[in-house]
Amino acid sequence: MKKVWIVDDDQEMTDALCLMLELLECEASSYLNARSVARTLLEGDKPDYLFLDINMPEVSGLDLLEFIRRRSEWKDLPIIMLSTEAADVTVDRAMELGADSYIMKPVTIEEIENSMQEAYAKHQKGV
Repeated sequence: MKKVWIVDDDQEMTDALCLMLELLECEASSYLNARSVARTLLEGDKPDYLFLDINMPEVSGLDLLEFIRRRSEWKDLPIIMLSTEAADVTVDRAMELGADSYIMKPVTIEEIENSMQEAYAKHQKGV
């Protein structure tokens, strides 16, 4: 069973995503802020996939993405960005920082499944 973490300060969104991921036979855990995820990663735990909201208080999803990609032990972690922002500059920045996929909220179960497959394929190819 794939272990998936969701980082989003919107509890309703994380609840919905957890439900969809469970339907996809994933073990989903939610975090309401980026700092708690960074701390958990530094303690040695790591998911198979990370869904990361961009707009969060204190530490943004882009900041957490950059932090994760700077560490060699997490370079193979598939990261899927979630956002209500469709601006090309935001999408481009996320991809430049190392995101594997970018999906717009609200999301569907098909988008989640497709983004996970896309992220997995990128890491299999070593992209």
